[in-house]
Amino acid sequence: MTKVIVAGFTGAMGQKAVHLVEETEGYELVAGFAGGLTSLNPADYNLPATVKVFDDLDQIETDADIWIDFTLPSAVYANTKFAIEHGIHPVIGTTGLTDAQVAELQQLASAKQLGGLIAPNFGMSAVLLMKFAQEAAKYFPDVEIIEMHHDNKADAPSGTALSTAKLIDEVRPEHEQGNPDETESLAGVRGGDYHGIHIHAVRLPGYVAHEQVLFGGPGEALTIRQDSFDRQSFMTGVKVAMDHVESLHELVVGLENVL
Repeated sequence: MTKVIVAGFTGAMGQKAVHLVEETEGYELVAGFAGGLTSLNPADYNLPATVKVFDDLDQIETDADIWIDFTLPSAVYANTKFAIEHGIHPVIGTTGLTDAQVAELQQLASAKQLGGLIAPNFGMSAVLLMKFAQEAAKYFPDVEIIEMHHDNKADAPSGTALSTAKLIDEVRPEHEQGNPDETESLAGVRGGDYHGIHIHAVRLPGYVAHEQVLFGGPGEALTIRQDSFDRQSFMTGVKVAMDHVESLHELVVGLENVL
């Protein structure tokens, strides 16, 4: 039986992860972690009495094999480091880690010979969008990204959009995109800039998680879009990560690494 702790278990994604673990044969939920709790009684969260509840990282004592994280950008680095240092395979769905933090965590995991996964997105459609966008960028180097999320999302741009830009940047021919004399009459109207790739973040109620990548060329254009209408769709990817993370020997970024 593989034992799992869910960090951020009281949130929307955390709750779905809890249900996934509870409903999946071969896995056992042994602990839940979230900051700012008013009670540490598992019954108050409709959890079995055997599940330990923690609200302080330093107080966690668990024999969990896998750490599933759906918390906050401000907490994810410390959480992931804690998991690695305690020999727990991290499955990280929280965005907000910097490149430097990821590199440091990868070094730590390598020293421990511990496998883990950081997934900018667990949606299969999003993973495929990134794969297709990277392929298209070889032929359409002029590109912009629009990502749309619910208005409670804490970080911008989304981890998926930033990962998409990084994958595109790996393959697209080096060139100057757009008008070199361009000016903004409204500051920031052209969005964020990742190595010349503009990223635009939309935050509105009613949205869940959506992204489109727009490519332009002489006389033609290509748009690749994915839509996640329900958070339950992400659980397919979480299940894939759970099934494969213990066989990894390093901390990898991207669900495509275990597909």
